[in-house]
Amino acid sequence: MEDIFTRIFENLVERVSGPMKFRLILQPLMAAIFAVRSGLQDAREGRPPYFWSVFTNPDHRRELLQDGWKAVGKVFVIAIILDAVYQYMELRWFYPGEAILVAIILAFVPYLLIRGPVNRLTPRKGKEKKHERRDQ
Repeated sequence: MEDIFTRIFENLVERVSGPMKFRLILQPLMAAIFAVRSGLQDAREGRPPYFWSVFTNPDHRRELLQDGWKAVGKVFVIAIILDAVYQYMELRWFYPGEAILVAIILAFVPYLLIRGPVNRLTPRKGKEKKHERRDQ
């Protein structure tokens, strides 16, 4: 079992300097773009931050996860396909677990880390109107 983790770690580290390393920037960038878009939409609709809501709102968890998958699913699938190509070129073998791990790191993690803060940092028009009415 220790050999498997060692191989996975070594293979992940080699991806940084190997061929197709452009995807290590491009895929998180695409996930970030989708996260910003979704975070702005959340702010417009007055929804709470995404990542926090997934854990604290069990009634809507399924809907939230489906919404997140719709936004980042394509980037996730592309990450798996590109990693499969990389593995075939470099390793001459396909490790599906590694491909999924790489896709999670390159697509889901940036999406989860960016969507909520964009929502929180975006000013809401409804709040501004309430403050204006108090001032008058």
